Amino acid sequence: MQAINDFILAAAGQPWVLFLVLACCVIDGFFPPIPSESVVVGLSAVAATADVPNPWLLMLVAALGAFSGDNIAYLIGRRVGTTRWSWMRRPRMQSAFRWAGGELRKRPASLILVARFVPIGRVAVNLTAGATQYHHLRFIALTTLSAVLWAAYSVGIGLFFGQWFEENHLLGAVIAIVCAVALGIVVDVVINRLRRQTPVVERMREPEA
Repeated sequence: MQAINDFILAAAGQPWVLFLVLACCVIDGFFPPIPSESVVVGLSAVAATADVPNPWLLMLVAALGAFSGDNIAYLIGRRVGTTRWSWMRRPRMQSAFRWAGGELRKRPASLILVARFVPIGRVAVNLTAGATQYHHLRFIALTTLSAVLWAAYSVGIGLFFGQWFEENHLLGAVIAIVCAVALGIVVDVVINRLRRQTPVVERMREPEA
C-alpha cells in the first residue's frame, strides 16, 4: 500500500500529469469510457495532503479540457450526426440521443449545464446539439459555464475528502471518487423529480375557465 501511495505522489508531482488530465477531459467529452472525473477527483484528493498538483492549476486544466471536449463533440454531431459509428447505434446511446433531442427543444440551457455532470448524458447532449444545429455561440457560452462548474465541483470534492486521509492518499482518492459518483446520482434523482413536478405546478397556476 505504501508503494502505491508513493507512486501516486510521484506521478502527481510530475508536469505530465496535467497533460494527462487535459487529454482525459477532452476525450471524455465525446467518448464516455474515459474516466475524467476519476482522474480529477483522485489527483485533487492527493493535492489536499501532498500539495501536488496545484489545485487551482488542476481546476483550470480540467475546465479547459471539459470545454474543449464538449465542443469537439458538438462539431462531430454537426458533421456526422448520431448514427455514423457502431457505438452510436447501440440501444442505450440511441435512447440517450432521443431523450437529449426532446429536452434540447424544451430546456436547452439547463440540459447542457446538467449534462456535463453525467458521463453518457453529456456525450449524448453534445452530439445531439450539433446534429440539431443548436446555436453554436450559445452552446459555447453554456459549455464555458458548465466546464467551470464541473471542474470546481470535481476538485472541491477531492480536496474536501482528501484532507481526511493524510496518511493514506490512495484511500482518500478512492473515497472521494465514490462520493463524487454518489453525489452525481443524487443530483440526477432530484432533477428528475423536479421535472416530473413541473407540469403539476403549471396546471395549478392555470386560471380556471
